[in-house]
Amino acid sequence: MSEARSHRERRERHGGGYRESQQQQQRTRPSSSSRPSTRTQYSSRNQSSHSQYGRRSTSEEVHGSKCAHICSRRGVVLMCAFLSNLLVLFCVVAAYVTLSGMSATNFGGGSFVDVVIPFEGTELQKVRDLDMQFSQMRAPGIYGGLAFSITFGVLSLFFVMSGNKPAHVLSRKLLIGQFAFQLIGAVAYVTAVGLYLHFVIKVNSTDVCLTRERLYARNGLTWMNCNVSGADAAVALFGIITAILYAVGAFFTIRTIQHVNQYNKERVRYEAERPKRPHNTHDSSRQSGISI
Repeated sequence: MSEARSHRERRERHGGGYRESQQQQQRTRPSSSSRPSTRTQYSSRNQSSHSQYGRRSTSEEVHGSKCAHICSRRGVVLMCAFLSNLLVLFCVVAAYVTLSGMSATNFGGGSFVDVVIPFEGTELQKVRDLDMQFSQMRAPGIYGGLAFSITFGVLSLFFVMSGNKPAHVLSRKLLIGQFAFQLIGAVAYVTAVGLYLHFVIKVNSTDVCLTRERLYARNGLTWMNCNVSGADAAVALFGIITAILYAVGAFFTIRTIQHVNQYNKERVRYEAERPKRPHNTHDSSRQSGISI
């Protein structure tokens, strides 16, 4: 009996210690109600960071894709054509100002031209009158050159800015209009350069220009002659370069239209064959790599 009682006491002691250890573990262990809150906070932070990163990457991709479409071969050629139009504009103005003589710098009364150019009395008045007549005779050239270069420059910039999307997304009318504009621009610039040189040679062969040349040459100013000036030659040079750029741009645009037509045909064929295909097939024909 004594042995059975001692075994029972030992068991109760060990059981009591086990219960106390379990209670201590439950006290030190964090409550189950606090775990989900920390998990939800961590997941919400991850979701917010992922969403912010996704929005940032999406905006960067959109900005990069716009720059990539603008900087395609068509866009680069149009930007170069816009810059060459500006050069034509500057050269037209420079040619008019340098050949206008005293009429472009003397606005009544004395000026530095009177000191540099040794004209006096009636000869000075005659030179002023001839310069004024010569400037009026060249006025149609500068007005026509300004209107022509500004018009084509603005239209070139418009087509550059409107091409900030993939070619297969752009309107077909826009692509055809861009092709027609560049084709017309190439022909128009070649024609305009020919007409400008013809106009300059015609004005330089008049009696006003010849008399003016003799008066200036008498006083050592041989550069004021009736030949085609360097500024007029620069106008013709940059005009030909602009015509070549428009011709190259028209070639790239017609190639783009052909690729877009081929892409649309493949998409229509894919849409027609789509019901017959399994649903787990990957759509590879819908992606377009047209960037000409």
